[in-house]
Amino acid sequence: MVIDVHVHVFPPEMIANWERIAEREDYFSSLARSRSHRWATARDLLSAMDEDGVDESWIFGFGFNDLGLCRACNDYVLEVAASSGGHLRPLAVVPPLARGASSEIERCAALGAIGVGEIFPDGQHWLIDDIRETWRVASVCHDNGLFLLVHVAEPIGREYPGKGKIGPREAYALARNHPELKIVMSHWGGGLYMYENMKDARRTLQNVWYDVAATPFLYDSSIFENLRASALSDKILYGSDYPILRFPRYKDMTSQAALTDAENTRLLSGNAAALLHSF
Repeated sequence: MVIDVHVHVFPPEMIANWERIAEREDYFSSLARSRSHRWATARDLLSAMDEDGVDESWIFGFGFNDLGLCRACNDYVLEVAASSGGHLRPLAVVPPLARGASSEIERCAALGAIGVGEIFPDGQHWLIDDIRETWRVASVCHDNGLFLLVHVAEPIGREYPGKGKIGPREAYALARNHPELKIVMSHWGGGLYMYENMKDARRTLQNVWYDVAATPFLYDSSIFENLRASALSDKILYGSDYPILRFPRYKDMTSQAALTDAENTRLLSGNAAALLHSF
């Protein structure tokens, strides 16, 4: 079984009008105009899943600064997930500091959302290391049995649109300030995963998982050997960043890393299932 925990889809009308939206959403504009950007609807995704052998995708729209745009994304992912026969699971996107964000999260949770994200701290002007800015979203996620998916970029190396400046230090502070909150740090947590081998850090990060989205752009196949580390074997989740990347690219990398059947199972589905069952 393959569970992809990091998938973007857009309502067709949003794709058709993206340039108009980009005029008032700077972060969205930088990503939508980049050479690597791709558009996909839920129908496109389901077709790709069938071709690639992906059984389940955790889907979300885009983390806009406009709550209304986020709500439109949420309505779409909730609707398509409900009619997917269990192949799609929805997450809610919100601008974390907007008035009404908590109510929108609660609405989506009541309609079947399993998490909140992907949140873009840079693009949505959210200081994830400042508890004065994070407590409200952390509280509503915890109270509703939702995990939080946060974009955390690799702080050095390749520059790309939307990368941002949020790295391991800020991500660690988020986990330290909210030990009760289950968090998925995208893109290997910008390197935060490496600190799991420190005893004190491991205690702070006990409710943190890491997805591998965008790995083919940033790393070679040896990074998947981290699945053999006892501190990380249950904490790494397969996420593609579809539609930018698809499962075959990751399958090639894990084959080169010579993962065992058990390691592949944990990466591709077991750890994600355990995350959901932990609530």
